[in-house]
Amino acid sequence: MGYRVAVVGATGNVGREMLAILAEREFPMDEVAAIASSRSQGTQVELGDTGKMLKCRNIEHFDFSGWDIALFSAGSDPAKDYAPKAAAAGCVVIDNSSLYRMDPDVPLIVPEVNPDAIDGYKKKNIIANPNCSTAQLVVALKPLHDAAKIKRCVVSTYQSVSGAGKAGMDELFEQSRAIFVGDPVEPSKFTKQIAFNVIPHIDVFMDDGSTKEEWKMVVETKKILDPKVKVSATCVRVPVFVGHSESINLEFENEISAKEAQDILREAPGCMLVDKREDGGYVTPVECAGDSATFISRVREDPTVDNGLVLWCVSDNLRKGAALNAVQIAELLGRRHLQKG
Repeated sequence: MGYRVAVVGATGNVGREMLAILAEREFPMDEVAAIASSRSQGTQVELGDTGKMLKCRNIEHFDFSGWDIALFSAGSDPAKDYAPKAAAAGCVVIDNSSLYRMDPDVPLIVPEVNPDAIDGYKKKNIIANPNCSTAQLVVALKPLHDAAKIKRCVVSTYQSVSGAGKAGMDELFEQSRAIFVGDPVEPSKFTKQIAFNVIPHIDVFMDDGSTKEEWKMVVETKKILDPKVKVSATCVRVPVFVGHSESINLEFENEISAKEAQDILREAPGCMLVDKREDGGYVTPVECAGDSATFISRVREDPTVDNGLVLWCVSDNLRKGAALNAVQIAELLGRRHLQKG
């Protein structure tokens, strides 16, 4: 017997990816529902490569009673309105928005990193999916933290426009086209021109000068990995369609060499080490798109601090950073608690 699964926000980039990954990983489902806003009611979405089309239902009229799991990827406002209703109806919500991530009664889960934390989901019947840039970061950090205990992490991100949704991808495409043909370029989704440019600004600014995206990385990493780790983040939007990249500088309590780190990462769950010290011996966003792994390259020692390492980390933000991680949480939930299929 399988699960009854609802995908909320099924017409968006991440919602469509959730449907594709559910099919790809053969998640045990007796029934799947595509849920969207009233304006998308009746829109057809595909269940991955199965050839099966799903007609979107209006979330305003959807009854979550009798459904086992709801994968939410519709943003904070719908999550605020409908996630508690779904949870109260007995449907476990796995939410991709930022709304519940720092709620102490809601587990924030990356299955390779803190699977045991899922046991607290019953407090609200809601589980939070982390920020896309945080998810790949902690997958890379966890095995190294276990080995030598990270004291401090300084991370700079190079985040693709798909992190801003379809509108972000459309803006990069349209601006690139406009520049080639000599048309004027007007920013809309982003604060400045994104084509052939980089923008050191994601989400709103906070009082201390950091952006909310940077704040998310700090507090989420602490909640998922270890509250004692000091984290500093600079988040940058780059003209890449899919795939987030990160330059990570680590300081450890205990001694660890680059060779030891490579050996650890080569065997770590969710990680794929591609680290040849030659032309092309590393992974870029173009190569990671469509893949489930968190790729790690350029592992080297930092001589400016005791027990320091530097590494490069790349992952498909629509997959591990969002849809894949949500499905992995559902799989973990099934193994530990729901036990169907």
